[in-house]
Amino acid sequence: MALVAQTIGANLVVFDRALSPVQVRNLEAVVGIRVVDRTELILDIFAQRAQSGAGKLQVELAQLEYMLPRLTGRGQAMSRLGGGIGTRGPGETKLETERRAIQKRIYRLQSEVNQLQAHRARLRQKRQHETVPSVAIVGYTNAGKSTLLNRLTNADVYAADQLFATLDPTTRRITVQNAETEEPQQFLLTDTVGFIHELPPALVDAFRATLEEVTEADAVLHLVDLSHPAWHSQIRSVMQIMAQMPIAPGPTLVVFNKMDQVDGDRLMQAREEFPQALFISAQENLGLETLRPTPLPTRQLCNKRMGRIE
Repeated sequence: MALVAQTIGANLVVFDRALSPVQVRNLEAVVGIRVVDRTELILDIFAQRAQSGAGKLQVELAQLEYMLPRLTGRGQAMSRLGGGIGTRGPGETKLETERRAIQKRIYRLQSEVNQLQAHRARLRQKRQHETVPSVAIVGYTNAGKSTLLNRLTNADVYAADQLFATLDPTTRRITVQNAETEEPQQFLLTDTVGFIHELPPALVDAFRATLEEVTEADAVLHLVDLSHPAWHSQIRSVMQIMAQMPIAPGPTLVVFNKMDQVDGDRLMQAREEFPQALFISAQENLGLETLRPTPLPTRQLCNKRMGRIE
């Protein structure tokens, strides 16, 4: 590995797996350049994408929780003794000083995340009192969730062909025609943070306030990028994450997106494997009429008409 890195002139090695602090230090000693695991890479991407105060807060918390056990071995400077008032013996190491500062910061951020969680819980309770049913859009990152929300609600949520383009949940009200009564029916549609295979535990904990938007919804639209070569594994990853949530999400309807970018064979395969699924292209505004006339998305009605995807 060290030879390959030197040959191509690499200054960074990324491992597609989680590494322990000891593994990172040992690999860096062998390779001679910086080593990053998938968790740190994902956290870096999240940090670049965070725009709102809530998003930055949650990302910083996840980064600090990831960094804390990795302070040891960051260089000799971290182990030098520093004297001063209140220190014991010859002094306190810079490592101990930084660890204590990070722990204090984590404590404050966790408190703010708890406040954010409580605030969003109050907003959900208010919506529930209005008896307006809610639907959450979930899916693997870059499946097109924000684009679908914009198409259905005329919203202007940032959408781009990139990983984790949206970190904050966005809720919009939408009016559709009830397929049974043919009367106007209002419900709330929420765009959520994109999932990924083996979502790092630090992100699950930091974004628990966001993920609760999924567990509290009356129904879930699981959006799948059918044009992605690994769409099967992406479906499994999303379902595994939802299965691990403390509260089981509501009835789930699978919706395949980007149907305009696949051939007939893949469409046929998906239809055979998911006969209850819908097929759309949010970008090209194709098939969205199959979503708009969906009846009142209560748990009971969705169990009957949508079916639960296990």
